[in-house]
Amino acid sequence: MDHAFPIGMEEEYFLVDAQTRRMAQAVPRAFFEAAGAATAGRISPEFLQPQIEVKSSPQVSMADARREMRDLRRIVAAVAADHGLAILAAGTHPTGVWSAARQTPKKRYDEVMRDLQMIGQRDLLCGLHVHVELPDPDERIHVMYRMLPYLPLFHALSTSSPFWQARLTGLKGYRLAAYDELPRTGVPELFRTSEEFEAYVAASGGRCGHRSAIRPWSCARPTAAPWSRTQSRSPPSTERSPAISASTAGAMPTSMPCNAH
Repeated sequence: MDHAFPIGMEEEYFLVDAQTRRMAQAVPRAFFEAAGAATAGRISPEFLQPQIEVKSSPQVSMADARREMRDLRRIVAAVAADHGLAILAAGTHPTGVWSAARQTPKKRYDEVMRDLQMIGQRDLLCGLHVHVELPDPDERIHVMYRMLPYLPLFHALSTSSPFWQARLTGLKGYRLAAYDELPRTGVPELFRTSEEFEAYVAASGGRCGHRSAIRPWSCARPTAAPWSRTQSRSPPSTERSPAISASTAGAMPTSMPCNAH
């Protein structure tokens, strides 16, 4: 792992009925157990039951990352088929109704739902998260600032969510509009230098912690809710790419997501 910029990826899919393609209401635990065993633990349930996340190992090559993503997606799709399910890679499910989705039983998810209430129930969204570890954590603010001109291009690449609640929204990427309901999402406050960010943290009472251990985007929009979720591009359509999976940057405490929304 001596490469200057290790990357990790996480990709989320909707779980749907293999025949009707309607969003699964309740997913059997046996599916998650089988998928976990088949992927060596590189899957996890998501906030809502009709979703699953796959996570790659840290990679130093885009070719290797793409290969691992492709393999993981194929594996999860095969396991899903054994349980009468299929996976759908899109920012929103075309006909999925958020009120019908059940929360995944988990203590942390219980806390999130308690904090977010209906906003949490409406979080029926999937995405592809790309994390990049910087060799110098102090360069994160500088890199984030230099990426700003490219955000419209990332947004254009995330157009896999034209439908919401079985309605045509008029937007190519409705996922971003839906995510605007959540706290600590979207483009952070404008920081040109690390000093500006440090001043912001100081003004907020230092709630974000020491700079070497924090993720600056989680401090950009202070809120009473202790939960932060970074925005990223919606997964590419399954029809365009039959096998892509996701990766984890969990082992990268100083990583920064390449936000594509």
